[in-house]
Amino acid sequence: MTYLIIDDETIAHDIIKGYCDLLPTMELKRHCYDAIEALDYLNNNNVDLIFLDLNMPKLKGFDFLKTLSNPPKVIVTTAYSEFALDSYELNVVDYLLKPFSFERFLKAVNKVVGLTNNIVAPSSIKENDINTERIFLRHNKSYIQVAINEILYIEAAGNYTKVATIDKTITVREKISDMIESLPSNDFLQVHKSFAIATKYIDSIEGNRIRIGNNEIPIGKLYKMNINKLLH
Repeated sequence: MTYLIIDDETIAHDIIKGYCDLLPTMELKRHCYDAIEALDYLNNNNVDLIFLDLNMPKLKGFDFLKTLSNPPKVIVTTAYSEFALDSYELNVVDYLLKPFSFERFLKAVNKVVGLTNNIVAPSSIKENDINTERIFLRHNKSYIQVAINEILYIEAAGNYTKVATIDKTITVREKISDMIESLPSNDFLQVHKSFAIATKYIDSIEGNRIRIGNNEIPIGKLYKMNINKLLH
């Protein structure tokens, strides 16, 4: 995914680029230190994503955004919280308040990944999976990109969540509630306080158990209604 950084502070460029360098599919196209420079670049070039500061000289961030007839996806990066409402009226994907952590940054990028569906996959991924929605998962000190349609289920494990895919299980330091929010609600269903499943991988439902391949997932009493809705 190609991106542009628009910010008048050098340190902001360094932080954003440093975070993006941890993600193998992110490609920086240009450092822009004011909106005029960015307009000049975008007149002749396309990018998938803009990291946009709001308080800049010459032309403010939102004023710049209003001049674009077909803007790329935008993540606002700013020290000012009072403009958050305005950002959503301009279809901004996310609003990051400086200073922001890598975890918060990653959640914003994952939103864009889900919207664009154009991440270039590594050569090991099947060709017909290239346009599949993907999400970055933090595992220890690395960041693993996973195709959402390969996730079988997720399981809470204390302050961690286990993400079981077709060929592996990844443990991430994130609450299951946050993981569920990052997954498409039409495709995943919470069936227990500690489990959410990909409904398309259900093999059978018997009593208080769901079978997915060789895995048996319990159905919690408070979540039986979700299963009933699925069956009717």
